[in-house]
Amino acid sequence: MTTTETTPAGAPLYARLWRGVPRELGFLLPLLPIVIAGTSITASVFFTGVGMIFILVGIFIVLAGLFVGRGFGYVEVLRLRAAGFPRITPPRWDHAARDGGWFAKLIGPVVDGHYWLYLLHTMIVNPIVGTVTWALTITWVSSALGGLTYWFWQRYIPLGDREWTFWGWLTGEPWVEVTDAAVRTSDSIFFLVVGILFTLTLPFVTRGLTRVHYGIGRGMLSAFASEGLREQVTGLAESRSAAVAAEGTALRRLERDIHDGPQQRLVRLQMDLAAADRKLDDDPDAARTLLKEALDQSREALDELRALSRGFAPPILLDRGLVAALESLAVRSAVPTTVVAELPEGTVLPAELERNAYFIAAEALTNAAKHAEASKATVTVRLADGLELVVTDDGSGGAAEVEGHGIAGLHERVRGLGGTLEITSPAGGPTVVTAHLPL
Repeated sequence: MTTTETTPAGAPLYARLWRGVPRELGFLLPLLPIVIAGTSITASVFFTGVGMIFILVGIFIVLAGLFVGRGFGYVEVLRLRAAGFPRITPPRWDHAARDGGWFAKLIGPVVDGHYWLYLLHTMIVNPIVGTVTWALTITWVSSALGGLTYWFWQRYIPLGDREWTFWGWLTGEPWVEVTDAAVRTSDSIFFLVVGILFTLTLPFVTRGLTRVHYGIGRGMLSAFASEGLREQVTGLAESRSAAVAAEGTALRRLERDIHDGPQQRLVRLQMDLAAADRKLDDDPDAARTLLKEALDQSREALDELRALSRGFAPPILLDRGLVAALESLAVRSAVPTTVVAELPEGTVLPAELERNAYFIAAEALTNAAKHAEASKATVTVRLADGLELVVTDDGSGGAAEVEGHGIAGLHERVRGLGGTLEITSPAGGPTVVTAHLPL
């Protein structure tokens, strides 16, 4: 996980402001050369292209200008992030032309509003705002440093016979003899007070000026809110479709397994019992044989029903949680399995998330036993920007997705949760199945 917090949350506000001053000055002090470079380069390229728009090369130069503006806008986003402000989500570039032909892709930047906003920010908005904020920053920093150190360096500055002094201005004679020690001392005190005031207010100024740039960046350089909503709706629709597909696949598989397994044995059991009933009086030995076969059929049907019941959430999962359920699954697995739990103590996971993680592990271990001829497996569960489940086996590898079975079912289940599934299975093994499930 990435941690960006640098100041304790319980620290006083003024202390937190001071902790941000170095980063904010790192953003504000280079502003002037950056905006000069951005304006001059972007404007030169863009307006050169506009002037040559009637010939083919002009179109490409205009496009180059849009890309240059986009580059400087992205630099602004990175600098604001380095200044300690929340990340500005960049737009999805050329979204309108993503599925079009070559011509749509060529003119994609022209019809993408984000390119023009970045260009406007680089050529007009940022130069105006940046020049003002840079001038205020330089004024505040120089006043603070100059006032605090005036008592030291003022005696080394060569002056004429008379100079302007604050003390003289108060007494009505601003121009006095430079040899007046009392006047020099009073001015040193005055500028020291001014330097202290500018220093004490510096954190508020740097934070305010940087926040102005951040507000402009949020408005001009970030993705539109409608784009995020559209992607969220699309993702939810895909997740819902995947969840419905996974549920349908699981029900069809369960129906097929019951039909091919326990149902056939129960039919055979019913026939054996009927035959034994008919022969019970005439041929007791044959009836006894049929009853023994019926007993074997009932035992095998019970075993198959128990195996099928593993597809349902076991009581231990509901009572003791995911780790205990995985350990129970490992004990019952046909492949010797080790469970590695790296969850922090006291972690509480949603019941639906635990249930699906259990099924993913069960399916992966079943695949390892049926198809990979594995001799051992490991199930690892940990928190890593969500719940991460990793199933590794030392089998033959070469796992492939077949519609309606195994890995395809895992993909559908994980997509239904809004997560991702990664499978590494080179020929000869090992096979590593990694599921990332959002909390």
